[in-house]
Amino acid sequence: MGTRGAVATSQPLAAIAGMEMLWARGNAVDAAIATAIALTVVEPAFNGIGSDAFAMVWDGHLHGLNASGRAPENLTLKLFEGLDSIPEIGWRAVTVPGAVSGWRKLWERWGRLPFEQLFAPAIRYAEDGFPVSPVTAAAWQRAAKKFLPLQGAEFTPFQQVFFPHGRAPVTGEIWHSPQHAQTLREIAETGCESFYRGKLANRIANFAADTGGYLTLDDLAAHQADWVTPISTNYRGLTVWEIPPNSQGIATLMALNILSGFDLSNIERESPESYHLQIEAIKLAFADLYKHIGDEAFLQVSVPQLLCWDYAASRRAFIGEKAIPRASFGLPKGGTVYLAAADGELMVSFIQSNFMGFGSGILPAGTGVALQNRGCGFTLEPGHPNQLAPKKRSLHTIIPGFLTQDNQPIGPFGVMGGPMQPQGHLQVVVNLVDYGMNPQAALDAPRWQFVKNSTVLVESAVSSHIVNGLQERGHNVVLSSQEFFGKGQMIARHHKTLMAASEPRADGLAIAW
Repeated sequence: MGTRGAVATSQPLAAIAGMEMLWARGNAVDAAIATAIALTVVEPAFNGIGSDAFAMVWDGHLHGLNASGRAPENLTLKLFEGLDSIPEIGWRAVTVPGAVSGWRKLWERWGRLPFEQLFAPAIRYAEDGFPVSPVTAAAWQRAAKKFLPLQGAEFTPFQQVFFPHGRAPVTGEIWHSPQHAQTLREIAETGCESFYRGKLANRIANFAADTGGYLTLDDLAAHQADWVTPISTNYRGLTVWEIPPNSQGIATLMALNILSGFDLSNIERESPESYHLQIEAIKLAFADLYKHIGDEAFLQVSVPQLLCWDYAASRRAFIGEKAIPRASFGLPKGGTVYLAAADGELMVSFIQSNFMGFGSGILPAGTGVALQNRGCGFTLEPGHPNQLAPKKRSLHTIIPGFLTQDNQPIGPFGVMGGPMQPQGHLQVVVNLVDYGMNPQAALDAPRWQFVKNSTVLVESAVSSHIVNGLQERGHNVVLSSQEFFGKGQMIARHHKTLMAASEPRADGLAIAW
């Protein structure tokens, strides 16, 4: 707890990078950007310079930023003939990286410190090295099995940077990357211009041309981050905010609307009934998400239609005593990192990701820029609003969250982890509202994750009484390790006090002063 400022994220060195900006008389936006930049170095198994990003900022009003990139102009459906899905590795999964543009856009609007100063901690970590933290080391070890066997000129620079000794670093081992430092310094000195229209852009485009890629200078130059209006719903007096499509945040809001018809506060939290109702609500929301949501310009069903209370009531009617074996969509009428930062005036919810761990396995030579594989977020289904097309944004898993009450900020929150993210948001909100938990307890509480059909993962902390009760209701329950249940952070304002929380599923750290 503190009063002057706070930072919470999944890696301690990155949290300290943000606090350095506050101690230097920067604001929460300066802190958030510095934290995000540092995370590209100290948690490369989850994000990088080649990531996408989304953000929400409170400055008296709530503002949204969509810094996700689009598919290259040359990435056409013809390249996927005979395939059922988009390959996770290689150039066909690569879309334009947007995170760098997001850093600049946020700084231009709210930044107080010199832009180059925000890069100093990350450059220091990259040049001097840092001890790899346990959760990151474990993810790196898993990635070695995926990326080290790859052959081809497009994968060699990636392997040389992240597996310099033919293996992943272990916990506590010092890892450094001069290429990351050089690239971050170039981005800082050019105000990000080099990344999209200068020397770095040329390196990326030339590497693509030399190794069979589809990303061009024109694709990079055409990119821009966009200001968007956050979407929300009211859950028992608390307003929950998400970024609009192409983000999957709408699934959280749809599920909360469905849950609002049940009085969870009179149902014990650690009970099969409470788990069952939450699981069924997110199951129905996901059915609509995967049918209707993609790039907002291509939607055939509007956001207001999906968030309509009457529609929520019609979906709620499907929930009974037994698990829905396979939820169908309705037809309404009419390797991610997250951080939170706050000071006395600004509050920031920020998330960036390479999608699947390290991303595509491609790193343009000499850059340290691991390119995301966000193209896997598209579907190849004909006529689907999320069907792959050139210059189109894919459905995005990463979602920053924000809470307000009576038009006053409570604060930013987020839970990382692919499709776990809206489920994590749902569970945190239910913990706060229905069960009266404080931010730390709301993050720490045992979690579940709906997978598909009737399959649900639960943490080992979930009691056998709940597991048996869910199975009796028709759920296929699988006990799983912590890595499947997200990594959350939150900052909540109570009067003048800032309460920062970071959960034990990550290496994270919450700091306030």
